Amino acid sequence: MNAKETLKKLHENEHSLFIVHYSCQNLNDNNENYSPRITSIAVLHVGSSTMHSFSIHLIAEIRKISREDIDQHYDDLEKEMLAQFFAFLSDNDGAYWLHWNMSNINYGFEALIHRYKVLSGEDGKRIPDSRKFNLSSLILSVYGKNCVEHPRMASFMKLNDGEHRDGLTGKEEVEAFAAKEYVKLHKSTMCKVYWFQHMYYLLQRNKVVVHNKNWGNKVNTFLERPTVKALGFVAVLFSLFQAAQYGYSTIELDEKENGSVQEQTNKSMQPNADASAD
Repeated sequence: MNAKETLKKLHENEHSLFIVHYSCQNLNDNNENYSPRITSIAVLHVGSSTMHSFSIHLIAEIRKISREDIDQHYDDLEKEMLAQFFAFLSDNDGAYWLHWNMSNINYGFEALIHRYKVLSGEDGKRIPDSRKFNLSSLILSVYGKNCVEHPRMASFMKLNDGEHRDGLTGKEEVEAFAAKEYVKLHKSTMCKVYWFQHMYYLLQRNKVVVHNKNWGNKVNTFLERPTVKALGFVAVLFSLFQAAQYGYSTIELDEKENGSVQEQTNKSMQPNADASAD
């Protein structure tokens, strides 16, 4: 499907459309594990704007584990958080999932499945690829890969009301985790999910603000206007009328030419007929 068809499909299924994002440790090598630990996951139901939160600090609070001691229970807390998330996926089997570049083992659905496998030895619920949609890729397919400057998310945020006070950069999220600022970290994750919803609605209305809007999109947007479509329909009717008029004129001209030729033939044969009568 192209971007237009995809957006139409998502719009028709917003009752079962979720937006998901998560925070984690540093994506580089300076972690205690090979893969970065998952710290919180935010899931927003688009149709109702209901937020579902999964976080190690929320589980720690239920278990009466103090903030200072959370790091002593990371494995158990992360495993339980992921188990709750995958149970949520199972409860919403058949849903559609919108995300921002959650596309590989480094950062994505596969990373969540991997972490759960590491911690529990079990496989997490898999979402069919046909039900996962990358919001970033959709925007770029409509407006062009060079529509904003790098880093793209930061640029889109500056241009489209995404610089919320709770939002953290990737570097700031890593620092927040190291400082055990779990609430601050999760608020940043939720803040981005709400912004993704905002961007989704802008994209549906073709209102995303970019640095460089490609000409192809401008032309397509112009041609989609009702007045332009109406003028196009009138132009087609006028062209058909002209074609019919030209065809009728050609037939009429041929008939006149044939009549003229026949008349000249008859005249040329008349003297011969008279001579034969003599």
